[in-house]
Amino acid sequence: MENPRGHIVSDAFAIADLRKRLRRAEGQLGGIVRMLDEGRSCQEIVTQLAAVSKAVDRAAFALISTGLRECITDGNHDAAEVAEQLQKLFLTMA
Repeated sequence: MENPRGHIVSDAFAIADLRKRLRRAEGQLGGIVRMLDEGRSCQEIVTQLAAVSKAVDRAAFALISTGLRECITDGNHDAAEVAEQLQKLFLTMA
């Protein structure tokens, strides 16, 4: 039975990679908080915020890509439904 909320990624390698990316971003966020506490410059902090944002965006796109690959190789999904779900996910990232 299909999950009413959408596809659940089952690729263990992709999940491990996503977890690694997000833990790295989590560490970067901790570093940014320390930078604020240390009184670092706005430019330094914004640069790090941009790096975290990019890392999180890449993690999201990797998740979408894996979900798409699984849906295509599975063959048990309606193409129009998958396209609609993907469009919503990509628009969420915009």
